[in-house]
Amino acid sequence: MLNFILRRTAASIPVMLVVAAVVFALLRLTPGDPAAIIAGDSATSAQLEEIRRMMGLDQPIYTQFFMWLWKVLHGDFGTSLLSGVPVADMIVQRMGPSIALASSTIVVAVCIAIPLGIVAAWRQGKLLDRVVMATSVLGFSVPVFVTAYVLILLFSIRLEWFPVQGYQPLSAGIWPFLRSLVLPTAGLSTVYVALIARITRTSIIEVMGEDFIRTARAKGMKESRVLIGHALRNAAVPIVTIIGVGIAMLISGVVVTESVFNLPGLGRLVVEAVLARDYPVIQALILLFALVYVVINLIVDALYTVFDPRIRY
Repeated sequence: MLNFILRRTAASIPVMLVVAAVVFALLRLTPGDPAAIIAGDSATSAQLEEIRRMMGLDQPIYTQFFMWLWKVLHGDFGTSLLSGVPVADMIVQRMGPSIALASSTIVVAVCIAIPLGIVAAWRQGKLLDRVVMATSVLGFSVPVFVTAYVLILLFSIRLEWFPVQGYQPLSAGIWPFLRSLVLPTAGLSTVYVALIARITRTSIIEVMGEDFIRTARAKGMKESRVLIGHALRNAAVPIVTIIGVGIAMLISGVVVTESVFNLPGLGRLVVEAVLARDYPVIQALILLFALVYVVINLIVDALYTVFDPRIRY
């Protein structure tokens, strides 16, 4: 197990280096001058040249890249061009709402989707199966922002059960914290419930035709134990895969959801940085999201070996 994880980790290092190089190159090739953003519209040519020299923008592109990469490896992501605050501090300040939203979304999605997928597979071809699959198709087809606005209209404006926008940290109390996350979580989790439920159903249906399932039933084992103890365990690899993909997809979903509900998280920070051309913030966030993606894939690979030890070799 340890050797398997080490091999996967070593293979991820070149991926992160390529991501860093691509991010750095793309931002340097996009129109716009960071020095002009800092200096303002009234800056003279001499002032712009001085700012470029201080930022190292007068150096060759490969020199700029290695200087930037060296700082990143030491935890220095630079300073925001607009606020003058270190980027690392900005990320730490905004991380709480994003972690809370992503965690609640994936927990709700898994707790709802896997039972739905099991029930749909058990009642394959019956009315319940068709209802679950139709609901899944609808949930996967409707964009997140549409679902979010419908929830706001129904539960915030008409029923006034939940706030329209905003975020309350856990320090403000458990109920205010949960209340501020209910609608964002509900809006974001619909896509992942649909996705995970469909894959769970398909995987379990494939396993239900195996010989060991027929043997378990022939021994008089309860259907619930056959479904959960045998079918679900042996169908776990594709289910874990799609859960991992869903967690990685949360990156784009969080950006949209935080913008709709005005949550002060990393997704909202991405939008603000892109609109303001705040290059250091954009670079740091893309690297952070890429690192999260790589770590999730490593965890998924490790879980593969738990459910199917043959993968280790």
